[in-house]
Amino acid sequence: MKKILIAVLVLFAMYSGLLAQSEKKTQYLKPTNFQKRVTHVISEKSRNYYSLSNEKASVISVRGPGILRVISRGRFVPGGKDNIKYEIQYSINGGEQQNVKENYVGPSKKATYLNGSLGIPGELRDFEIELGRGTHTLDFKLKEKTPPVAARYIFRPTKAKKQDWIAFSPVRPTEPIDLITKEQIVKYYRFSLEKPLKTEINGPTELRVLTRMENHYQMKGRIHYRLQVKEKDKVINTYQLSSRRSEVTTYKNNKELIPGKACEFVINVPKGRHTYEIFPLDKGKSKILGRFLIPEKDVKLEK
Repeated sequence: MKKILIAVLVLFAMYSGLLAQSEKKTQYLKPTNFQKRVTHVISEKSRNYYSLSNEKASVISVRGPGILRVISRGRFVPGGKDNIKYEIQYSINGGEQQNVKENYVGPSKKATYLNGSLGIPGELRDFEIELGRGTHTLDFKLKEKTPPVAARYIFRPTKAKKQDWIAFSPVRPTEPIDLITKEQIVKYYRFSLEKPLKTEINGPTELRVLTRMENHYQMKGRIHYRLQVKEKDKVINTYQLSSRRSEVTTYKNNKELIPGKACEFVINVPKGRHTYEIFPLDKGKSKILGRFLIPEKDVKLEK
């Protein structure tokens, strides 16, 4: 009996640990720019939502892979309609706009506003967005100004697909830069608006792009920068990245600069031959280091 009790206690402890890890991984995100907060009260607990606008985009930055759940609630004003409808527009990494329509939304019977003068929150509506590996920037807007709508963003990371990656060289001319990380030399390539990072690749495959800002010693804090991916002058994606000075990586032959921590995004390459160019978009942050990787299983496509 004692052994059974011990076994039950061990299993319970393991389950609690896994549950705690799962809960710890869940991230509650807030927009990086438009941050008009609207506090809701549900079952006596406060929940922060953020207003959506039909003019200013609410920008969410997150690193995948994972599932982003977008929870929205419209607002009912006193003496208004019995139900409302609204449409949320969003894009991922500057890509094609997606639309989510919510119709016949009634007033919530469980939620209230912390500021009661706002009216009555609408019923909860939600949708999920699956995000792949790398950093993603998502823009959210309302199609119409009314009714007012606020959203809440919850991200649940998922396990990345296990595969081996190998370095993939950009198209010349390039300026190779040797970095030392964990006692190993890793080759990056310096690029700018005038000299973008360019590659030619056969699909279908994935092109993993690692980038690092070049930091001077006096630079402190987090540095934000934007990159744009083009194919034949057509914008494929735009990425908003953020990095700090690396604590483990140095230049092999330059003591005046410090590389930033690596940021990554993944380009899903369709079937056929493709040429991609990567440009920095921010003035004053024109010099960036980049590196390409492809799945080892797809090396045969380049032969």
